[in-house]
Amino acid sequence: MKSAFLGLLLIFSLRLFADDHQNPLISNVDARTTINLDGVWNTIVDPYETGLSSRFFENTKPKSKSDLVEYDFDHSPKLRVPGDWNSQRESLLFYEGPMWYQRYFSYQKREHTRMFLYFGAANYLARVWLNGKKLGEHVGGYTPFNFEVIDQVAEGENSLVVEVDNTRRDAGVPSIHTDWWNYGGLTRSVQLIEVPETFIEDYSLQLSRTDPNELAGSVQVNGAKAGSTVWIHIPTLGVKQSATTDASGRATFHFPAKPELWSSDKPKLYRVIVSADNDTVTDEIGFRTIETHGTQILLNGKPIFLRGICLHEEAPFRGGRAFSEEDDRTLLTWAKDLGANFVRLAHYPHNEAMIRLADQMGLLVWDEVPVYWEMDFKNPATLENAKAQLRDVIARDHNRAAVALWSLSNETPISPERNAFLKSLTEYARQLDDTRLITSASDKAEHSDDEHAALHDPLGEYLDVIGLNEYVGWYGKYRPEDADKMQWEFAYAKPVIVSEFGAGAAYGLHGDTDTRFTEEYQANLYRHQIAMLQRIPSLAGMTPWILMDFRSPRRTLVGIQDYYNRKGVISDRGQRKQAFYVLQKFYREKAAKGTASDPAP
Repeated sequence: MKSAFLGLLLIFSLRLFADDHQNPLISNVDARTTINLDGVWNTIVDPYETGLSSRFFENTKPKSKSDLVEYDFDHSPKLRVPGDWNSQRESLLFYEGPMWYQRYFSYQKREHTRMFLYFGAANYLARVWLNGKKLGEHVGGYTPFNFEVIDQVAEGENSLVVEVDNTRRDAGVPSIHTDWWNYGGLTRSVQLIEVPETFIEDYSLQLSRTDPNELAGSVQVNGAKAGSTVWIHIPTLGVKQSATTDASGRATFHFPAKPELWSSDKPKLYRVIVSADNDTVTDEIGFRTIETHGTQILLNGKPIFLRGICLHEEAPFRGGRAFSEEDDRTLLTWAKDLGANFVRLAHYPHNEAMIRLADQMGLLVWDEVPVYWEMDFKNPATLENAKAQLRDVIARDHNRAAVALWSLSNETPISPERNAFLKSLTEYARQLDDTRLITSASDKAEHSDDEHAALHDPLGEYLDVIGLNEYVGWYGKYRPEDADKMQWEFAYAKPVIVSEFGAGAAYGLHGDTDTRFTEEYQANLYRHQIAMLQRIPSLAGMTPWILMDFRSPRRTLVGIQDYYNRKGVISDRGQRKQAFYVLQKFYREKAAKGTASDPAP
């Protein structure tokens, strides 16, 4: 049995892959005193990359009519933050390259206070200046980062300049080739965070790995002296416990408690108050166990079938990168309507609010980093980049009960270099968090004949759960009906999640079940796929591809795709296709046969 009881996370000693000045990464920023910098920003498109040499970051103003300054933020076009630039301005739909953002803010300094500038995400490379002084850089488009700015911020008006460059890179994570829109910009919120001189940097509170009637965890206090007192208070459990910091500012603790366990039908969250010196942070945390036993996944010690669906961070109706509470709630409500108890958030870390909403709604989460398709697996910098993004998302999401699996890659080609890369990433994930299950999605199945398929990906040796992407009936020579005879074999006796299957369909396009891109073809494929997958003895869950149609430059079929991947069971306008109801019917029947940990929707 591979146990992954939620327990103490030892994540504080590892640093971000970026400029050192952005450390420490502050957790749970919405529980802090913040100044929101969202809204309208001034922008300059920089396709020839002249901004650095022209020193845009200085935001220089001509002092006389004879001064030569060849840029002007104050009269430049505007963009909304958070948001991507591609969907906000038609001329930028396909733009990839540098974009310069600028805005002003006012600030009055207070004694005994520190200030951090926090970005929820910026895709892909971000360089940041405050009042002309460079704060640092960050690589990676989907994870948070921050910089301490108390020494750079001025009394009164300040000028903040950010260069964001979404140019795809061979050594990037992801690399050059993807199958989603490369939305550029400040895609998540930007905030100033005020904290005391000594403040709570991060914390972990989970069920003890050794005793289910005990809670354990740690608190990292930035600036604390050894022997400082930290308090953990859970009012509804009658818990108020203290611990003391060591020389590094870290306090560990464990104490008896019998919380109601978080589950998909009763996603119980407890108000947790963490205090140290003059700082207090409040969170909502759930407690549960997740583990494997043979080919089963166990939630709170009971087998659960993961009735899932994949989704991209794409905004319903308006398009572009999803970022609002309304976006998140719409997508997850559709998943619940489908009968899902599980979502695969592909192919990169989605925003923190989405994870927290899944916590509240009782949806288990597959949390993924964008190690995708062809990568520069020989490059040590690429591995360090992938590790940094994994580190960032684990640091952000480690207190969320909903997060059940860390996924480390998707459809990567097998090679010795790739195998070594992903083995290293798997080992690193367990160093950061050995309390959750590790998985990866592989599409490297081999067909010995028309009735037998096998997945022998060597990465499976290091995973807790095998992820299989297969498209019998859509790609390749097979028709949907060929799934009826297909038998699957797996090299490792571990739980299997079929992490992708599906077919494209344009909403409202009708025909017979042999006509591609019709709703009938898609629905027919789903029926045959469901029948095939139920014959896999080790099947522990499935996440068909995908909840909603999403933009992709690869999908060029005029009148059908129009730069959208049409494999959604719901259109980008919220219209449910026939396949939605096929899958919903199966999930409802499956849930009705489930256990207490796998309730009917």
